[in-house]
Amino acid sequence: MKNWQGKRYWLVGASEGLGREVAKTMSRAGAEVVVSARSEARLAELVAELPGKASYVVVDVADMDSVKKAAASVGEIDGMVYLAGVYWPMSARNWDNEKATLMTEVNYLGASRVVGEVVGPMVARDSGHIVLTGSLSGFRGLPSAIGYSSSKAGLMALAESMHYDLRTSGVRTQIVNPGYIRTRLTDKNEFRMPFIMEPEEAAREVFEFMNDDAFRKSFPMVFSWLFRLSRFMPEWLYFRLFRSE
Repeated sequence: MKNWQGKRYWLVGASEGLGREVAKTMSRAGAEVVVSARSEARLAELVAELPGKASYVVVDVADMDSVKKAAASVGEIDGMVYLAGVYWPMSARNWDNEKATLMTEVNYLGASRVVGEVVGPMVARDSGHIVLTGSLSGFRGLPSAIGYSSSKAGLMALAESMHYDLRTSGVRTQIVNPGYIRTRLTDKNEFRMPFIMEPEEAAREVFEFMNDDAFRKSFPMVFSWLFRLSRFMPEWLYFRLFRSE
């Protein structure tokens, strides 16, 4: 188990769901956490609940100026965990440009903006830890996942490129790919969600992974096998297995 005492981490997207629970888990382990999201009220409530040293900085990850100001306000950190995400179920038959664009802005470009602000200082001092939150839906395109699946696939590719470039340095990159987690985002789904997890349980999985030296973790384990194996399936089989109708 890593020693978290005195470590300072910036958690982006921590006001709700998985991010909120990861903040609580890290705080209980002794880390100082700086939590960020758009809702100042929810961030203030979270900081008041945390047992350890904590503070908050409001940020809109879809706005580059907001990200720059937030990063400057946060200052030097030992690590950053990107947990921000938005989601709407969407079929190509019912394309909504505003929602599809926002999913890309927050899920992928938001992560890129934040990473771009923190990775330079980490490289300069040859020390740091960056954790990105992907999704099982990023392994291959899925039905009714316009915007979301592609944004998570982009995030997974970003993490892989970072890992290649930084693996011989003191800056560690990780990506975690969860399945369904019971949050206000998955509440929008009208279909059955296999192996759905509570946020507290998923946060334990994420934190356990952060204590490991591995680059990637996909969970729940059994459910993740289907998505990982799908990369090797011929297209006719994949589209038959994952058809929506």
